[in-house]
Amino acid sequence: MDDFLSDGAELFATSCVADYAAAYPWWEAVLGAKPSFDATPTESVWEVAPHRWIVLEQRPERAGNATHTLFVQDLDARVAAISARGVEPSDHETYGDVRKVIYRDPEGNELGFGGNGG
Repeated sequence: MDDFLSDGAELFATSCVADYAAAYPWWEAVLGAKPSFDATPTESVWEVAPHRWIVLEQRPERAGNATHTLFVQDLDARVAAISARGVEPSDHETYGDVRKVIYRDPEGNELGFGGNGG
């Protein structure tokens, strides 16, 4: 493996929005927690796994173009928990025995959760 990939690099996957204050509640509901930290007044960061971060950042010129997928152990439980927080999926996809449930924030950024079975 290339040293770049094995040297402990951190991954920050960013979703840009035009209106941080309007987008933030949606992201908190889908991710199910307050951010791990706020980098600036208009940038929040959630650690979704060790060394893997989802970032919400106000950058109007790049808003609405992100696509991220997190593969989770229990997709059905994850979807049920998100629904209980008032957010429903935008779409579903199936690839053989892998399912993906897609959520889109109000600006069009996509956050998908994938899992086996179903």
